[in-house]
Amino acid sequence: MIYVSHLISDDEIKDLAAEREIGLESIEFSIAENLDDLKNKLKSYKKRLEYMNIKELTLHGPFLDLNPMSYDPMIMKITRLRFEQCYEACMELGAKKIVFHSAFMPKLSYVEGWAERMADFFNDFLDGKGGAGICLENVYDPAPEPLIKTACLVEADEFSLCFDIGHAHSNSSVPVMEWAKKLLPYIGHIHVHDNNQKWDYHMALGKGTIPLENLLPLLKSGAPEAAAVIECSSAKDVEVSYDILKKSGF
Repeated sequence: MIYVSHLISDDEIKDLAAEREIGLESIEFSIAENLDDLKNKLKSYKKRLEYMNIKELTLHGPFLDLNPMSYDPMIMKITRLRFEQCYEACMELGAKKIVFHSAFMPKLSYVEGWAERMADFFNDFLDGKGGAGICLENVYDPAPEPLIKTACLVEADEFSLCFDIGHAHSNSSVPVMEWAKKLLPYIGHIHVHDNNQKWDYHMALGKGTIPLENLLPLLKSGAPEAAAVIECSSAKDVEVSYDILKKSGF
């Protein structure tokens, strides 16, 4: 299944779903105001999903101003609250996964102990839960090793990594192919978009400089169960990316 991020309108999603087999990755429950009005937002979003004719759903979790491995207990508390609210939405909507950002910030985050604190958070968060996957996504992470260590330390089978190929290409000096090769055993979800390695433009696949001819077959063969999510903000770019993914076997 190829998913489309809800960065385009409901009408555009509806049209795409009528022409192509797609799932949807919702960003609705990454927004604090929506989480604060969760009951009403769930009710209205169910109607929107029905209108768009969406059967397969994943969620993008909240991330703004949050940090799962913060040293400040108050920041940890609000991070946990927002994550729990999103998980409640996931269960209510029958979504298969939630993607959370790593929150690693170069020159601000301490590498030492980062993976251990992140794993402690998710081991606690996932205790007693089941039925939905939790994926940790690279954003500004300069290297894959801390994410890999986190994945090894989290005990729950539901936990995996979300490999964002555009983020790796634009935000790290480590080549995207090296990222992919190292992360492969831990990838449960993939975000796809392209850029020119200078900025995270979220272009259509093929419009940037990511070596797709090598990368996509590697990801398909090495992480065959991972869903690919197109993160582009125009319907045309989504269509172009969808066709490229299909040709690569996704």
